[in-house]
Amino acid sequence: MDDDETIRLQSVIPALRRYARVLTRDPHHADDLVQDCLERALTRMDQVRDRSDLRPWLFTIAYRLNVSRWRRIRRLVPMAETSFPEPLQDAGQIPHLEWQDMTQAFGRLSDDHRQVLLLVGVEGLEYQAVAEILGVPVGTVMSRLSRARSALHDLAGHEKRPILRRVK
Repeated sequence: MDDDETIRLQSVIPALRRYARVLTRDPHHADDLVQDCLERALTRMDQVRDRSDLRPWLFTIAYRLNVSRWRRIRRLVPMAETSFPEPLQDAGQIPHLEWQDMTQAFGRLSDDHRQVLLLVGVEGLEYQAVAEILGVPVGTVMSRLSRARSALHDLAGHEKRPILRRVK
């Protein structure tokens, strides 16, 4: 692997860490997932030389590794024995109450909704790339995104948005 490939891979690590945190909801598991993902990516860099943006490829690897991890855990631990994850930050560290409300609401979203919001809203990926990462049709990505935005709006306690009507 040459220096350019190393730099390309290093530049994506912060985004990969954000995505891993959304997937796992635990900073320690997220770090493990990032490490596993990077190890797998390093052994397969020859498969991705023509891509300028490594994020979709790495997010796909992380997503599939996380699914495999959850399948192993479900076989070993009944769901009733699992505990809720620790919050990522103490409430006193966030100075703005609106931001705190929004992050708490984001944490209460379903896994599918959080993933789509992060990949589209934060990472700025196109719907097609997100669909490939998650292994779902583009229409499903669009639907999840719409529902996630609506749920986030409702969970954050904002006023109801007006329903759009068709005007002829």
